[in-house]
Amino acid sequence: MYPELHLGPVTLQTFGICFALAFIGAGALVWKRFVELGKPAEWGYEMGFAALVGGLVGSRVYYLVQNYSEVKGDLLGHLFSGSGLVWYGGAIGGALAVLGWAYWRGFLNLTLLDVAAPALALGYAIGRIGCQMSGDGDYGKPWNGPWAMAYPNGTVPTKVTVQPTPIYETLAMGFGAWLLWHLRDRVRAGCLFALYLLYAGTERFLVEFLRRNTRDSLGLTAAQLESLLMVIIGGIWIAIVVQRHGGIGRPRASEPGDALQPAH
Repeated sequence: MYPELHLGPVTLQTFGICFALAFIGAGALVWKRFVELGKPAEWGYEMGFAALVGGLVGSRVYYLVQNYSEVKGDLLGHLFSGSGLVWYGGAIGGALAVLGWAYWRGFLNLTLLDVAAPALALGYAIGRIGCQMSGDGDYGKPWNGPWAMAYPNGTVPTKVTVQPTPIYETLAMGFGAWLLWHLRDRVRAGCLFALYLLYAGTERFLVEFLRRNTRDSLGLTAAQLESLLMVIIGGIWIAIVVQRHGGIGRPRASEPGDALQPAH
């Protein structure tokens, strides 16, 4: 594990590096998609910055809410501390910030969600590389299988071999990003985001069985309950589209409310 990289007098946190790379990679996809749609390229940077700020604030607030009993004595100190970032909180905060940006730009429509879908998957995949390199405790349960790993030098160290769940998530969501990107011009408006909800929710729900998180209710973790909600929303979304249009494939001619067509 390499929680830190020392470059002379400078010490870099590997999780922070991957966090930055996640936004750069996701931003590159958003930028490319906006160009394909004939929109200003700078929208990609604006949207990425909004997601970054909203994500940081949301992940921190979500962490404080989840751990209120432990941090209530020093809320302000924990708010600006260097630890405690929760992915779902970041997703919520980032989404709200991006919606605000889209409203300002007059681009609050289903296409916006589809633009974000592959980028969200890619950013998550890269972010999990940071979890793996830093050994931040997002690894799985004790296991002695053929590719089991220990994290003796991680920020949350363990000498017991465990399931390397960050690697599983990077591979799964990396494939998800590739798949969603290749479907971007093949499905109706909004369906790409619905597919993201189905895929990402299923991935997180399944990997939680291997992680060491505590069960909250119904024998499931909080992340699994949140993932089920994602799957339900995505499934209902797809079902409605299929009922109305007979499928999720993009029609040959643009229909009212359909996604913007790429600029050729």
